[in-house]
Amino acid sequence: MGYVYRLLLIGLAAVIMAPLLLVAANLLRLDATNWRHLWETRLPTMLLQTTLLVVAVGAGTLALGTGLAWLVSAYRFPGRGIVSWLLVLPLAMPSYVLGFVFMATFDYAGPVQTTLRAWFGPGAWFPEVRSIGGAALVLTLVWYPYVYLLARAAFAEQSSVTLDAARAVGLSRAGAFARLALPLARPSLVAGVTLVVLETLTDFATVRYFNVMTLSEGIFRVWEGMMDRDTAMQLATLLLLVALGLMLLERSLRGQARYTQAGGAVQRMQPVLLRSWCAAAALGMCLLVLALAFGLPATQLIAWTVAETRQPTLPTADGVAWRYIGVTLALAGGAALLTTLVALLLAVLGRLEGRRWQRVAVRLATSGYAMPGAVVGVGVLTLLATVDRALFGDEFSAALVLTGSLTGLLYAYLVRFLAVAYGSADASVEKVTPRMVEAARCLGAGRGRILWGVYTPLVRAGLLAGAILVFVDVMKELPVTLMLRPFGMDTLAIWTYMLAAESYWQAAAIPALLIVLVGVAPVVLLVRAGDRGRVAP
Repeated sequence: MGYVYRLLLIGLAAVIMAPLLLVAANLLRLDATNWRHLWETRLPTMLLQTTLLVVAVGAGTLALGTGLAWLVSAYRFPGRGIVSWLLVLPLAMPSYVLGFVFMATFDYAGPVQTTLRAWFGPGAWFPEVRSIGGAALVLTLVWYPYVYLLARAAFAEQSSVTLDAARAVGLSRAGAFARLALPLARPSLVAGVTLVVLETLTDFATVRYFNVMTLSEGIFRVWEGMMDRDTAMQLATLLLLVALGLMLLERSLRGQARYTQAGGAVQRMQPVLLRSWCAAAALGMCLLVLALAFGLPATQLIAWTVAETRQPTLPTADGVAWRYIGVTLALAGGAALLTTLVALLLAVLGRLEGRRWQRVAVRLATSGYAMPGAVVGVGVLTLLATVDRALFGDEFSAALVLTGSLTGLLYAYLVRFLAVAYGSADASVEKVTPRMVEAARCLGAGRGRILWGVYTPLVRAGLLAGAILVFVDVMKELPVTLMLRPFGMDTLAIWTYMLAAESYWQAAAIPALLIVLVGVAPVVLLVRAGDRGRVAP
């Protein structure tokens, strides 16, 4: 029966990889005329603005995340304990939510500029909000925790002996940070910035608020506005190449790093006690970032929600809000269940078989999370349309059996978020001692019995954590849902995006606040997991 499970593993990997392979295969039939038209119109602007945004957000998150991580790792000041995990909270804030809150607050008609004009006259200067700089600021505030978490873990693992030796040869603490701590943390920093850059590439709602034309936003503009599937596929192929190039660059940078340090029971770095104004400045810096990235938008959302419930700005039919909530919970729950089951199958089958090519198949199957949502959406939609035509012909009614169906949407979620569930499942499966599996085999248990009778009961906690992460990711997800949702099936994320796009800030606050509240759950999981895996200084 071993070949059956090998075929199952290969089949799952192939089905999950099919949409991305379809987009990649588009490289073999590039349309020179189409590319010439793109180059003569908007493609140069898309490439330039995408590059500028990626560089700005990558540099901003690297500086902010690394600086905050070093501050809470190397120094001790009042409030450091609670602030160190509160700084992760912006992960619960979707970028498009923070984006429309910033637009409503700092745009020309917002309270900040209105107040400035009242104080200093109509000519009072304020930076242009609808710009690459405004979008970069918002995305940096939302995604710096990726770098912060990895950098904090890297700094916590560094030995105090290394830094003490640096101080003994005359380096200041700042010099030791620049010459030793940063190089030792480089693999973690590169991984964090790569995650940020990939998230930047997949964003289209936030950049659309700020009038920034990126490749991802261009795909939606062509797909929705012009209904031009071929051009959208060409742009998706280009975006896929960019994402793959960034992944290869990240592997290369991490592979070139040859910094090592002593492990084992070596004493960890001891934080330096800050006093007086230095302690106040350190705490103030952390609180300022936290206020801008989470406190301000959360407070504004609560205020808008209260005002909207008292005096609605947009009439809504009875039951519509509950329908959005129900659809969102059903989609997120179904996606979490499906993704977790497939992740468990891949983790266990990959470990039971153990062949190198099977591990490669699993790695490829979980690469969808690194791909921009627009690429996944275009790939799945094109694949489903092809299957529909092959099975049912070109009749309009038959052509929508899979395309634009709930099955297609759940399939896209599986492709996009399998890596999230697989990470938790694989880590849990790895902890199951091989002796238990060998004992089960000695008693005559097959692979199926081992999967459901041995692994599943022992990895339930890890599976639950992965399911929660997928659940919240699906609740916040926008690109794939917009492209593939069945007609009339809108989620809280789409509701928020549509209202904010029409500048109904107050009405958009209700679904946005619900998303943020649910998004706090995985943040707590991340913090708890990090605290368990980290040696406290």
